[in-house]
Amino acid sequence: MFDEFRFPGDDDSGYAGPVLDTFVYCSRAAEGVDDAEVDRLIELSQRRNVARDITGVLVFGSGVFFQWIEGPPAQVENLIARLHGDPRHYDIVTLDRSVEKRARLYPNWEMERVGADDIRAVLQEALESAEDENNIAALKRILEHLDSGPLDTLHPSATKRDGADR
Repeated sequence: MFDEFRFPGDDDSGYAGPVLDTFVYCSRAAEGVDDAEVDRLIELSQRRNVARDITGVLVFGSGVFFQWIEGPPAQVENLIARLHGDPRHYDIVTLDRSVEKRARLYPNWEMERVGADDIRAVLQEALESAEDENNIAALKRILEHLDSGPLDTLHPSATKRDGADR
């Protein structure tokens, strides 16, 4: 989905912005993880991410996490290692991973929670304020994907493997 020609980081773009590591993933919440636990996680992440210059967005609904993380490569690499050891979720699927010079999609969000019902508005707002051509193209593709079906449903085959990849 994110590996199309000229997206996200062709070297000839001429953009002189910061080098950002982007990590986009989805995962399944462990049993017992509820909205209150996710709120505590967001609060802790916001405090930590300010010091680490990490920004992003977390969507949680129907027992599924979707997260977009961006920041300095070393800091994002450390965060990815912590995410893989976090018992609050499993079946982590990397959707995108890139290191490139570009503008942030969420420059003022140390980590904001967005409900599954609100993701369309957040992505539309990001599209309206985006200046980077690659970000604009990606946001349009994601919005088109959302039009193809509800975000908060799991594909039936996903439930058959419950616990298989813990």
